[in-house]
Amino acid sequence: MAKRHISVCVCSFKRPHLLRRTLDNLRHFDTADLFDYSIVVADNDWRESAKETVEDFARTTTVQVIYCVEPEQNIALARNKALEFAQGDLVAWIDDDEYPDRAWLLSFYRTLCQYKADGVLGPVKPVFETEPPVWIKRGGFFQKPRRSTGVRLNWSQTSTANVLMNRRIVDGLQEPFRRQFGSGCEDLDFFKRMMERGHTFVWCDEAIVAEIIPPIRWRRRYLVRRALLRGRNGSNFADFTSVVKSIVAVPLYALMLPFLLFAGQHMFVKYLMKIGDHVGNLTGVLRLNLMGNKYLPG
Repeated sequence: MAKRHISVCVCSFKRPHLLRRTLDNLRHFDTADLFDYSIVVADNDWRESAKETVEDFARTTTVQVIYCVEPEQNIALARNKALEFAQGDLVAWIDDDEYPDRAWLLSFYRTLCQYKADGVLGPVKPVFETEPPVWIKRGGFFQKPRRSTGVRLNWSQTSTANVLMNRRIVDGLQEPFRRQFGSGCEDLDFFKRMMERGHTFVWCDEAIVAEIIPPIRWRRRYLVRRALLRGRNGSNFADFTSVVKSIVAVPLYALMLPFLLFAGQHMFVKYLMKIGDHVGNLTGVLRLNLMGNKYLPG
């Protein structure tokens, strides 16, 4: 029986220093001789800022490395570009600021087979580039959920930060990731549509990747902007209940802010971000674009 092949897809945007670390950690995996793999890097920068890094890496590894470019800055289009060049019957997704351990793909593969799922998602562990302020750690702003292996997921629990999936689920789809989600939430939209088509996705708690958190991301301004962008993109899934909730939450949380200062900066920023989420949701519903369509830096 022929081995299955995994295409590890990485979308990158102007972070060659982080991409290099990601690629270095894709160099050697434990496969138990069950599968082989290749790497696809989709550069979402028309200036091809990732090209030199990818070419340097490709010269030092026996793993096949494919480089492609999506010139329009749009994460959904970048993911579609990576899929165009993916050669495997399985596709893994990892971000350019993340890195796995040697057992990553093997843990995913065994869980996929054991639970006969269409895809498997795993945890993302934050690793701070330098020591962050105490309030950042107390607030847990970068902590991601953990679940028991085998738990079946709903679409609201998904992301493409750490995934292995069957390629066949996107066969015949002209646009697996949709253009209108160019600055985020393209993954939620993707998994929601896949689940509506009857595909199942489960959790693998052993397939951990580490995410590098640079200092720019723990600035208050960045955290609030991220919340606004998340809320705006999430408004694509808004219903009457979520709109009413946002209308009530914004003034309520705003009134709470002065008092939350006494509870600590972590609580103040946490609720400032909640306001950002709800304001983003409302502006998105009203089709008011306060953030533009570009990625946040970092």
